[in-house]
Amino acid sequence: MSVTLIERLDDHRWQALAKPAKRLKAGDRISFGEGGNACLLGGLAATVEGRGEEGEVTLAFELSGAALDEAIRAQGAMPLPPYIASRRAPDERDRSDYQTLFARDEGAVAAPTAGLHFTPRLMQALDARGVSRHFVTLHVGPGTFLPVRAADTADHVMHEEHGSITVETATALNAVKAKGGRIVAVGTTSLRLLESATGPDGRLVPFSGETALFITPGYRFRFVDRLLTNFHLPRSTLFMLVAAFAGLDLMKRAYAHAVVSRYRFYSYGDACLLSPAPRP
Repeated sequence: MSVTLIERLDDHRWQALAKPAKRLKAGDRISFGEGGNACLLGGLAATVEGRGEEGEVTLAFELSGAALDEAIRAQGAMPLPPYIASRRAPDERDRSDYQTLFARDEGAVAAPTAGLHFTPRLMQALDARGVSRHFVTLHVGPGTFLPVRAADTADHVMHEEHGSITVETATALNAVKAKGGRIVAVGTTSLRLLESATGPDGRLVPFSGETALFITPGYRFRFVDRLLTNFHLPRSTLFMLVAAFAGLDLMKRAYAHAVVSRYRFYSYGDACLLSPAPRP
């Protein structure tokens, strides 16, 4: 049994993804760690309050507040994506390697992996070339990785994710656009948030709230000029986004080249810099 914590509900309850969730029902007690003693850092226990359709469960822990946080840190491991975790156990290096340089606030269930390519050396190189940097926050949610099961993408419902753009960042990015500069989104999460906060006039506004923007081919981009992104799973919402941005035919050729050239895919993989497809 594995459990990935995805959202804190209050001082002792979490929403989580459990595998295999089918074994669980309301009232079940799960013990984590050795001994299952909730009063010791050697163990942690929770009761299942409910179960959803996509493997999500609500867990009520027997600890709360700071004590629960400490126990989770002691018992928990970095939740690496399944295609990495299935090959090896997380180690101490992952606690730093699977975080971007600019990570600040807790809330995401996975790293915005395009940002993992940025190192202090690369940041210095950008500074030397006069490239300005501006930061937004979108907490990656579990819905990002769920497959599209609907036959028609119009029937697929994106899970909401919380994001924020400050007044200062919105003002600075609008100034870049006004001067003819190009906005390069680092990752699909940044792009989705920027597009969610852009009005019909093409101006970015401050934002704080939830977005469920689902970008598919045919979407007209209002703000982002370039996209730096990793290679994503076929038939995923992320691949649909990059196909909408750069064009489906181009992305098919890019992925074919990546496979032949043995590029690395997904979280710890390679990245590409995409330009928008010409408008018809």
